[in-house]
Amino acid sequence: MNFGAIIIGDEIMSGKRQDKHMPKVIETLKARGLQLSWCRYLGDDPDDITATLRSTLAADDVVFCFGGIGATPDDHTRLCAARAAGVELLLHPEAEAEIRSRFGTEITTNRLKMGEFPLGAAIIPNPHNRIPGFSLGRHYFLPGFPQMAWPMMAWVLDTHYAHLFESGNAAESAIIVRGAGESSLIDLMNECLARFPGVKLFSLPRMGADRYIELGVRGEPGRVAAAITDLKDGVSALGYTWSEFPNAECGMMNDE
Repeated sequence: MNFGAIIIGDEIMSGKRQDKHMPKVIETLKARGLQLSWCRYLGDDPDDITATLRSTLAADDVVFCFGGIGATPDDHTRLCAARAAGVELLLHPEAEAEIRSRFGTEITTNRLKMGEFPLGAAIIPNPHNRIPGFSLGRHYFLPGFPQMAWPMMAWVLDTHYAHLFESGNAAESAIIVRGAGESSLIDLMNECLARFPGVKLFSLPRMGADRYIELGVRGEPGRVAAAITDLKDGVSALGYTWSEFPNAECGMMNDE
């Protein structure tokens, strides 16, 4: 199953604020043996948000969407999600109860708008201030504020997707290859992917005085261990030298 992230806000696109969500998403998924497959950044443009959500809702990915679920004029995500799904935007009864409990006699119409979600949505509890997010299918809409969004994302994963990470963490292992160009390793890479389906391969060239290629794989630990051994053997057979990449996670053997 693929996991994606959508991060919304003009403040990110303009550089006024630096995004902190993507590194945290990667960290949170990795701690559970999962991996981020893609990430998209969007400004506060309703047409762009709607078009993106219409596309991602049609797929089967699990998507975490950050930002734009408040009630100010620049918050468009709730309405865009409803339009993308082809449903109405309505006050969710559980969200209304949470918001009323939060504000008591200080409740206002504008505050209740934060509980207007697409028809068919379910709420995501917010442990910080009780203003919930919402889910629509496998899309999870969270606030832009990290102190709220990150615990809510963890709750979604632990509540709905624990079966995907019960077997253990994903692994990654890499070697440093010197004396080779990427093009000379392409056939070896394709052969490795064919022999170890489900494993992802990466090739990261480093330029400069010390030129080398970081060649590695990530995925289920057992397959990663076998795949990196296969790559090592293949690199040696091609006549190139390799060494372990520092801090490799699979405990491979020393340099050959």
